[in-house]
Amino acid sequence: MKQRILTALWLIPLALLWMFAFNSPLFAAGSVFLLGLGAWEWGKFVFPSRPVVYVAPIMLLIAVSCFLLNPFASSFPSEVGTSPVSVGFLGMGVAWWFLASFLVIKYPSDIALVKSSLLNFIFGIAVLLPFFWSLLFLHEMSPAGILPFESGSANLFFVMLLVWCADSGAYFTGKAFGKHHMSPAVSPNKTIEGLAGGVLLALAVAFGATFMMDHYAPLSLAVAVVMAVSASVLGDLAESMFKRAAGIKDSSNLLPGHGGVLDRVDSLTAALPVYSLIMYLFSRMA
Repeated sequence: MKQRILTALWLIPLALLWMFAFNSPLFAAGSVFLLGLGAWEWGKFVFPSRPVVYVAPIMLLIAVSCFLLNPFASSFPSEVGTSPVSVGFLGMGVAWWFLASFLVIKYPSDIALVKSSLLNFIFGIAVLLPFFWSLLFLHEMSPAGILPFESGSANLFFVMLLVWCADSGAYFTGKAFGKHHMSPAVSPNKTIEGLAGGVLLALAVAFGATFMMDHYAPLSLAVAVVMAVSASVLGDLAESMFKRAAGIKDSSNLLPGHGGVLDRVDSLTAALPVYSLIMYLFSRMA
């Protein structure tokens, strides 16, 4: 516990600095670095003896997609929030998490798929690339008027806060009332009652934080929060499933007391793309 607290003391300020103090190119560069670490950790599922090999294809795909959109210009183009590149990756992420839900439910009967190096190669792309674009979407180029805050940094932090609140709400609700397990073979502690408690707490925090923002559509907020929080639980379960299949406890030991980068952002890899795509679709209907 002491090591966990010490790591949090430097990790949290660093994350806040990255979100709120970095300009657009530096934030994008930080996102690429974060994805590189995540790719190295995911590489343990693809190339167990040489996980670093998996970093190259992920970085190449990021470079190609960024070249198509050119987000590293001195000022980000307004098309980032509506570009087919970014929206396409968000859609890919949502499609992957829909598929992942079936893998989690069926585990361990589908363990051959979960252990397949080829499929894990594809799965990693479907997890990491949408996560990268959702970071840029929320932090840099959110469609005006559809997200609750004018600042992209605040929008990104807002979604992260909802996921953290949902995680806490699910823990305490599940501990007190949990009876129906979501996927006992993957995580015996996660229950439907806990999920419901997490969703309710996240909704309460979301509406409380945006109560005075009358320009914000409550329907879009409610739908996005419910779907994003549900996806965040799925993200946690999915990573646990892959780690169980690979026989490892943590994705790495980069963060002493916390495990690896993926252990800290597994919920966000699912929640951010889902939230971003839903808010984008609402912006198109407005």
